[in-house]
Amino acid sequence: MAGARRLRIGIDTGGTFTDVVALDEDTGEIVLTKTPSTPADPARGFEEGVLKVLGLLGADRSDVTALAHGTTVATNQLLEDRIDDLGFVTTEGFEFVLEIARQSVPDGYGNSYFWVKPPRIVPVHRVRTVGGRLDHTGAELRPFDEESAVAAARWFRDRGIRAIGVCFLHSYADPAHELRMREVLRREHPEAVVSLSCEVLREYREYERSVTTLVDAAVKPTMTRYIERLVERGAAERGTSEQASATMGAARLPGGRLHVMKSNGGVLSGEEVVHQPITTVLSGPAAGALGAAFVTHAAGHRSVITLDGGGTSTDVAVVLDGEPTLTTEGTIGRHPVKIPMIDIVTVGAGGGSVAWLSPEGTMKVGPRSAGADPGPLCYGRGGTDVTVTDAHAYLGRIPPHLLGGEIPLDTGAARTGIEGLAAKLGLTPERAATGILEISAWNQANAIRQITVKRGLDVRDYPLVAFGGSGPLLACRLLDVLGLPAAVVPANPGNLSAFGLLTVDVKNDYVRTRVERDAELDLAALAVTYGELERQAAAALDREGFPAAGHRFARSADLRYYGQAFEVRVTAPDGPFGDAFRAEVVRRFHDAHEGLYGYCYRDDPARHPVEWVNVRVSGIGPITRPVLRERPVRPGTPAPDGTRRVFYDDWADVPVHRRSELAPGAEVEGPAVIEEFGSTVPLHPGFRARVDAHGNLVVTR
Repeated sequence: MAGARRLRIGIDTGGTFTDVVALDEDTGEIVLTKTPSTPADPARGFEEGVLKVLGLLGADRSDVTALAHGTTVATNQLLEDRIDDLGFVTTEGFEFVLEIARQSVPDGYGNSYFWVKPPRIVPVHRVRTVGGRLDHTGAELRPFDEESAVAAARWFRDRGIRAIGVCFLHSYADPAHELRMREVLRREHPEAVVSLSCEVLREYREYERSVTTLVDAAVKPTMTRYIERLVERGAAERGTSEQASATMGAARLPGGRLHVMKSNGGVLSGEEVVHQPITTVLSGPAAGALGAAFVTHAAGHRSVITLDGGGTSTDVAVVLDGEPTLTTEGTIGRHPVKIPMIDIVTVGAGGGSVAWLSPEGTMKVGPRSAGADPGPLCYGRGGTDVTVTDAHAYLGRIPPHLLGGEIPLDTGAARTGIEGLAAKLGLTPERAATGILEISAWNQANAIRQITVKRGLDVRDYPLVAFGGSGPLLACRLLDVLGLPAAVVPANPGNLSAFGLLTVDVKNDYVRTRVERDAELDLAALAVTYGELERQAAAALDREGFPAAGHRFARSADLRYYGQAFEVRVTAPDGPFGDAFRAEVVRRFHDAHEGLYGYCYRDDPARHPVEWVNVRVSGIGPITRPVLRERPVRPGTPAPDGTRRVFYDDWADVPVHRRSELAPGAEVEGPAVIEEFGSTVPLHPGFRARVDAHGNLVVTR
């Protein structure tokens, strides 16, 4: 009967497919499916995914207790540079803070003469200044100028500019002037959507704080409309008459509360996320890294490299001691974003990445993608470009249909496209197709090197976790290129990001800048600052519905050696703020600095004193995670389901195995192909795949 079950649903919207996983909280049953993404209206793909998985379960919306969603709405807006109707208010005399920016020049421009600074997120003619000035301690040097604030608000109102970011000098120390500016905007320009730097990023460095605040203001209207659209579609589907404006207060879809994945590895309710949408800019990729960390930790792998291969791109992250690494030095497109986010490197090397010829006649792959519509040639939807998926289809490494037969592939169209490209290159079709895959594999390998070798990690020490629809397809080649010890392909790899959404706690981050030398550190003042941040975090968890007894707080701090320009973040212990607390944080800083850069100054505090810069608190509301059960291991070599003509080193009939038929302990020797609903593992000659007790495929040489 309706409402008799308790279902949690995770929905991850990708460039090609929307992945859906439903968890029955009472029985532990997991059901998964996919549906084509709808880039023109992502809310439609979300709704179709919900209805499809409920249909498979024979359930209805009243059975759903919660929905967790990974979305690329904010990400795509920034990557595609769709930033219009945006204004900026800053301190008088600092109107060129965006134009000046930083002196750093991107990699690849050895001589800055050849580098042209890209357009600013807000052109200088849309910047207004307001009188008033604070110093770095928050003391007022000049009072807030109400007259210039009113003039700025009216200027934006008269020109129809409705998204406005406000960043005053040193407002991280005292937000009073920014709060007064918001009151002026509410009074003079009530239609404006306003973001304040003291609420988005309360730490110093005016340029990064300004850009981060403006990114938040830019995506706020888009995310608000998207959440409203989800609520509208859910209400319409159920036949209810509620308007989105009435239901947004609870951001509750009919049948369950909506949580949205954040870049920092937590989730946040829909009603909260519309007030801090910048926290979702890496929403989709973050869920995959967390899902991989959860699955591999249960299987005994505490530190791994994760590779999430989709239709448009591949996202790579590092998991250390069971947790994905975080950064506050991220960028989205050309915009620096200093909010805490999982450290992810993205490369345009997905299943839909297009193979093309440069003006010099050399073949390149990506970053342009055929996407979901029209997609690769073999989708038969009018695509005109050869893609990575077409190369796999031509070589027989993927089945002639996807999603268990839901999407038949036109291998003839793939063959025609590959042969045409091969003719232009003067190669055989096999050489052209394997060349496409080789280039794609090296693109992925370079992304893995960027997130490991450049961060002081030896890539050969970490197994690779390959997931996503296209992630496992090049796993064997990556083992060869990088010298990795093994590749782990989780069960249902095509839906791991959606599954990861069901493993994520509610999490909010808070920061305050306090620049003090360690020898002069005021521990009493430090305790007050940490206490204020923890109270902020507790209030947010109260709004999310977590009882006080369930609140968890994680402290951290950013430290550096005096004279350095950037900091190293380290965790801080619980307990009282005494000399033992201070000494432990400093010890962790020395250790982290030595691990990152190969040296530290722990024995020379007089010449190289330590400086505290930022203190941080994360408020965590824990959720009940799925239980991954072990199954008994029965070693053996299973019989294949059939054979297919596949090209590895040459054309041959190779065994094809259904992954659902491989029990724990089963081993498969390459050459072979292992197929399942959402992905495929081409097992090259010289490689072996073994199924572990949790159902993961472990691929080794």
